[in-house]
Amino acid sequence: MTLNLPSYRVALSEKARSLKPSSTLAVTARAQELKKAGVDVVSMAAGEPDFDTPQHIKEAAIAAIAAGKTKYTAVQGIIELRETISAKLERENGLKYSPDQVTVSTGGKQALFNAFLAFLDPGDEVIIPTPFWVSYPEMIAFAGGVPVFVETLAENNYALDAEDIARAVTPKTKAILLNSPANPTGVVYPEATIRRVVEIAVQHGLLVVTDEMYEHIIYGERHISAASFDMDHVLTVNGASKAYSMTGWRIGYAAGPLPLIKAMNAIQGQSTSNPNSIAQWAAVAAIADSREYIEMARAKFQQRRDRIVAGLNALGLKTPLPGGAFYVMADTTPIAKDEMEATRVILDEAKVAVVPGTDFYAPGRVRLSYATSMEQIEEALSRIGKLV
Repeated sequence: MTLNLPSYRVALSEKARSLKPSSTLAVTARAQELKKAGVDVVSMAAGEPDFDTPQHIKEAAIAAIAAGKTKYTAVQGIIELRETISAKLERENGLKYSPDQVTVSTGGKQALFNAFLAFLDPGDEVIIPTPFWVSYPEMIAFAGGVPVFVETLAENNYALDAEDIARAVTPKTKAILLNSPANPTGVVYPEATIRRVVEIAVQHGLLVVTDEMYEHIIYGERHISAASFDMDHVLTVNGASKAYSMTGWRIGYAAGPLPLIKAMNAIQGQSTSNPNSIAQWAAVAAIADSREYIEMARAKFQQRRDRIVAGLNALGLKTPLPGGAFYVMADTTPIAKDEMEATRVILDEAKVAVVPGTDFYAPGRVRLSYATSMEQIEEALSRIGKLV
């Protein structure tokens, strides 16, 4: 006997329906589809170093497996890694955090997500300079917060006026989000700017969330940690992905006021629990000492930066010179007035994958990642040159 039961359709939550897919991942996926179909695509989309993970980090992971360090760990990460992070923050950033003030997560993205869930109530505002990494406003909105944008301009090399931050503060403001060196612009905020932003936070009783994931990928500039001006009002977020070419290992971390760190641990304990145990032991080796690799990678990235910026400007696609990270923002209005259309044309006609500036809040521009070989950069410039 056949029962004619009504089919069940899952009713998605409002939060799930409101989430936007990552444009970066979407372009990368489209480029991969074309490659699988036999199309020769040069991808300048993904924010992932093309260098292999350094050998001493791999060996630390292998040693951890051999020693049976494959079980659950403390939710906030093994004490050895948190001690190593504390030592790194003091050695490189002049910040004295106890291991209890450090939490380790599954990538820097989870550290940020945990933080927003921990301190935001519905309607709380978070100030973000533009252009910004696409996930920031989505995370804030998912946690019930409201992103508030402060515009910076390409013609000013994306310099941030801290007084614009001050003018954006309202009674609902809960935090200010900084990212330096920044994705997608590569801008590095000077000491005076960061100091003033922290002063504004202290004056109004706000939290500064500082994403310092690209701190080691910096050219002729000096990285300044916001927490060096006031540790009580700053949450520092970082990770192993970019500095040590460990994107797939998924290790991020945050350091900050103990009550906030404890709340983030509680949230993580009810979601993913501990980060991967083997990756944690690999991160101990990475963070303890990878100076040789960092200097090699930074020198290579700087050569690539100089070449791609010069090449794009020579093609009439105005591109500011970034001070850090491994991205450039090119003006594609000579190709198409709309950046989404420009992205489509560049992919379909030049077979180069770039990311539209739409979700970065950068109209008329696309982001190109130069975390790839010089040969790929030259090929991309050649193809785009023929297009324009």
